[in-house]
Amino acid sequence: MKRPTRHPDHHESTFDGWEPSNDCRTARGRARKLLDRWLGADALWVQRHIAACPRCRRRFAALAKVDVALSLLKSEPHAVDLLARANSAAVGVLRHDIRQSEQACELKVRRPVPTLWEHAGDYSHSVANLAACIVLLALMKVGVITSMRDFSAKGQDAIEQYYAAQVGRDVADEIFTA
Repeated sequence: MKRPTRHPDHHESTFDGWEPSNDCRTARGRARKLLDRWLGADALWVQRHIAACPRCRRRFAALAKVDVALSLLKSEPHAVDLLARANSAAVGVLRHDIRQSEQACELKVRRPVPTLWEHAGDYSHSVANLAACIVLLALMKVGVITSMRDFSAKGQDAIEQYYAAQVGRDVADEIFTA
C-alpha cells in the first residue's frame, strides 16, 4: 500500500494520522531540539570525541571560558543622551529642507521619558514596602487573615481528632497540648 506524500501545503489529515502543523515557530523549535540532541555538545558521540581528541578538548575548554566570561560581564546602562545622539545622527542624513523642519529639531533634543518607578529612584523599595503594608491592612480589614486563622485552627482540630481515634486520646492530648 502506497503512503501519500507529505507536502507542506497539504492541510488534511492523512490516513496514517499525520497532520501538518501550520505553526512554523513550533516546527523550528522541534527541529532545533532534535538537532541539539543529535549534534549538540550533550550528544554522546560528541562527548566521546571530545574526551578522545586533545584539539577539540582545548577548543571546547576555550569555548567554556568565553561562556563564563560573558556571563560575568555586567550590563552597563545607556547614557541618558543616547536617544538624542541617535536621533541627531539620523536627522543628519535627511535632506536639507527636512533637517530644518520643526519636527526634526525637536527630534534632535528628545530624551527618553523616565517611568514613574525610575522617578522614585532610591525610594522605590520604600514605596514597594508601603504598598505591601497597605495590601496587608486591606486583607485584614476584609477578614482574609481571620478566615485563614480559623481554617488553620479547624485543620489542627481535625488532625487532633484523627490522632485521638488512631492512637488514643491521652497520646493526642500530650502531642497537641505541648
